[in-house]
Order: sequence, then structure tokens, then C-alpha cells
Amino acid sequence: MRVLLKISGEALSWWKWFWFDEQMLHRVAEIVKELIYNKHQVWIVVWAWNFIRWAEVKNIDRCIADNMWMLAININALALFDYLQKKWIKSRNLNSFAIDWVADRFNKPKAEKFLDNGWVIIFWGWTWNPFFTTDTAWVLRALEIEADLMIKATKVDWLYDKDPEKYDDAKFIKSSTYWEILEKDYKVMDLAAIALAKSNNLKLKIVSLFKQWAILNAVNWDDEWTVIH
Repeated sequence: MRVLLKISGEALSWWKWFWFDEQMLHRVAEIVKELIYNKHQVWIVVWAWNFIRWAEVKNIDRCIADNMWMLAININALALFDYLQKKWIKSRNLNSFAIDWVADRFNKPKAEKFLDNGWVIIFWGWTWNPFFTTDTAWVLRALEIEADLMIKATKVDWLYDKDPEKYDDAKFIKSSTYWEILEKDYKVMDLAAIALAKSNNLKLKIVSLFKQWAILNAVNWDDEWTVIH
């Protein structure tokens, strides 16, 4: 199965407000190792909210703030790449723009060649277009590489009707449709990404990065994770 895994920056930082947590990088590398061992093709997209959130940047032009966020994503991606290398996992960095020595520019034939040969792909740099989030880049790459499944690994283990860290009465949602996500404005991903995923019938699962085997199990069956279709 070809799996596109999205790791939130908040999950990578775990208990830290800033930077990233080495234990979480180790955990992600172990998860990827298990997926590869089980013959899955793995593609990873990361966020950078542990460094910067464009919505919270004040007195800076929106386009520049978005560029700052896209550059910050590369820091998380490079850290994850190093931890994959430590596990002897063959991995390749593909970016929306070339960065000499550390990342090649993305194109579909190159990406598919690496995936078919058992390499893990880390996609950097968003789409390098302001006003589009990593959600849009995530769905776009899923379509380009014809992913069988998208998995969003976060700090929570389900989709909830509201933030479970703020509201004790938050209710989990086991299954939903993209129509319902749009109608009820659940904060799963931005509207452009939802519309793109819906129109192309992409399957999405939301799982916790903190539960052992959750991602591997989510690849194999539907129980115990929110499924959006």
C-alpha cells in the first residue's frame, strides 16, 4: 500500500512549546521502519507549528509569513531525515524547490522511482505558494503519487467535534464524510484541501502519534480510528 503520512509539528514537539522532541523523532522513525518492513510505500509530509504559525505572525506581510513557515518546515523535515538515516532507512528529500546538498526538486517520476524501490520520501517546502497550507500540499502530493491512503498523525486519536484539550465534553467522531467536515466546519484541514480530497475520493484516517502501533494498525484496518471518505 502507498501511504502518505502527515506529521504535525505540534506532535513532533510533544511537551515542548518550541523546537522538537528527540523521543518523538525516534518514535516516527520506528513507525516508518515498521511500515517499510510490512512492505508499504511511505511518503511523509511534516508541519512546522513547533517553530512558527503564520496566523500568529504580526506586522509581517502574509506572503512573507507564509514563506517563513515553508522554510521552517524544512527544519523539521531535515531532522526527521537524520533520524531515518540513523535507523538505516533509505530516504530521500524532495522539495517544491531545489536546495543544493540537502534536497532535490520534486517531480512525479522521480518520486515514484524511489517509492517503488523501497525508499521513504520526505516532502519539504509546502507548495511554495502563499495562501496555501500544508494541507493542500499534502492532498496534492497524495493525488500526484496516487496514494492509497492518507494518515494524519496528531496529538489526539480521533476526530472530535471540538478541541478535546480545551473542552471536557468534546465528542469523538468515528466516521465522517468530507461533506460533513465542510458543513460542520471541523478543523481537520483547510477548505481547499477538503474540497480537493472530496472531489478525488481520497481516504483519510486520523490517528494518534502517541499510541504504539496506531499508525501501522490504521493502515491494516479501520477500527479505532476516525475514517473520512
